[in-house]
Amino acid sequence: MSDFSAILCSSAQPDRLMLSGELTIKASEAAQADILQILDHHDIQIVDLSEITSLDTSGAYVLHKTLLKQDITLIGLKPQYSEIMERVGNALQLSEEIETRTQLNALQSLGQSTFSALINGRNFLSFFGHTATVGARLLIKPWRFRWAQIFDVVDNAGVKALGIIALLNFLIGIVIAYQGGIQLKTYGANIFIVEMVTITILRELAPLITAIIVAGRTGASITARVGSMKVSEELDAMKTLGMDPYEILYLPRIIGLTIALPLLTLFGDAAGIFGGMVISSSLLDVNFDEFIRRIPQTVPASGLIVGLIKAPVFAATIAMIACYQGQQVKNSAESVGEHTTRSVVQSIFLVILLDAIFSILFSWLDIPVIK
Repeated sequence: MSDFSAILCSSAQPDRLMLSGELTIKASEAAQADILQILDHHDIQIVDLSEITSLDTSGAYVLHKTLLKQDITLIGLKPQYSEIMERVGNALQLSEEIETRTQLNALQSLGQSTFSALINGRNFLSFFGHTATVGARLLIKPWRFRWAQIFDVVDNAGVKALGIIALLNFLIGIVIAYQGGIQLKTYGANIFIVEMVTITILRELAPLITAIIVAGRTGASITARVGSMKVSEELDAMKTLGMDPYEILYLPRIIGLTIALPLLTLFGDAAGIFGGMVISSSLLDVNFDEFIRRIPQTVPASGLIVGLIKAPVFAATIAMIACYQGQQVKNSAESVGEHTTRSVVQSIFLVILLDAIFSILFSWLDIPVIK
């Protein structure tokens, strides 16, 4: 136990406090509590330290934080303890300056983030330009296309994704038909559920939902694959052997996904409309035959074409971002996970942004929504 004590000097000097004994690490916590308790109940102006027999950095820290911070005057400090008090005071002042500097540098952090985003944008444009150049060169020499790799991507990104694409679009069709059908049924306009489901699925939701699923499923897979090759130095080995990763690795994935996504979108269209038909037949008294006959009567072919125009653009965007993020991976497994996450987030964001741009563009072109 420490013999430290904090005592008011006398009733004649109620603003003066006497500290005595050992103010060291063993007693610092209790000493701080005692001092703060006295300060709460008395207006202390002067603290006498002449009876302090031992002082270390913990004790000096307590004095700075409890007394000097409140502009209380310290007297009687023995000369051998002055250096400790000064060092602790300098350290606390430096810490406060660093904290203040960090708080004041929010604008600098914003500037650094903006600069980093601009650099990444420039690098992505460089990647896009290089990919486009290699693609143009292959158009002149089509025998150099890696058709086996392209169809492997079509198989992995397309055929093997049919189940999840069908299920989610089917459920989306059910939700649209159920939520919209309840309102239409109130006004006796059940038959208009055909237009609601078909137009919404063909023009907007099937291409968008399918692209988002592909971004999370195939885009992440591409980034992880390319990133793993970067970590294991396979990309460097390819360059050393005179093989172009753009031609062998990136373009087959971009072309394969651009082929697969429109086909998946068509499949998603069918699944979504079928989901709407199920609800229409069971809840709205619009049977399958009536639903199917009404589609060509009220929904123009442009509805399907609009969705299919979006799909390859979405696909190329997802594949480009996935390959680019894989190329940016550093030599660590942690970096693979980080860039895979970035790939998915950026792909979904750009797909939604492009969908909004397409909506505005098609509105300007005055493409009919309904016959």
